[in-house]
Amino acid sequence: MKKLILILFFIPFFSSSWAQDDDDANLIQFSGVVVTMDSLAPVPFATIMVKSTSRGTTTDYYGYFSFVARPNDTLVFSSVGFRKNEFIVPMGLEGNRYSLIHSMLQDTVELDEVNIYPWPTPAQFKEAFLALDLPDDDIEIMRKNLSADLLAEKAASMPMNGSLNFKWQNQQRANQLYFAGQYRPNNLLNPIAWAQFIKALKRGDFKKKE
Repeated sequence: MKKLILILFFIPFFSSSWAQDDDDANLIQFSGVVVTMDSLAPVPFATIMVKSTSRGTTTDYYGYFSFVARPNDTLVFSSVGFRKNEFIVPMGLEGNRYSLIHSMLQDTVELDEVNIYPWPTPAQFKEAFLALDLPDDDIEIMRKNLSADLLAEKAASMPMNGSLNFKWQNQQRANQLYFAGQYRPNNLLNPIAWAQFIKALKRGDFKKKE
């Protein structure tokens, strides 16, 4: 009777060890590289998890990964900026190693707009804005720079105002379009220009003025 009890006591341990040996025989070294689908560039630090478990790994800087998996495991590949997808480890593999080049499709993640305010409520912002104490020296400098007398003085010191500059620019553009596709006239062969030049010499327009 005692021998029967001992046999029944050790049966669960033997069965569990046999099951463990059977599971170890099914383990495979699953390795590979995760790349982008369009340019085949490596995807660094991507997460690879066995679905519904806490087992998995991450890729290194070059997109390489390697961990122990079982046949028929569903692997979930995920990374920021890429669409999450799955891969099932095939059954009936020859040997205990399997390699994979897994591609991931880039995805644009649109985040909701976030407005950050320094005050919790609009009422507190209004109260703080009305109580704002600006230094008088900055306001006084602004008033001096925008005074009507100073602006009028700067405008008078300029050779041309905005209207004349605009007119001159349009005239230059019109002259370019007038002679577009042809040579400009040469005043060296223009008798009228020579006559005006001789009159200017007689008047002394080119003499040095004191």
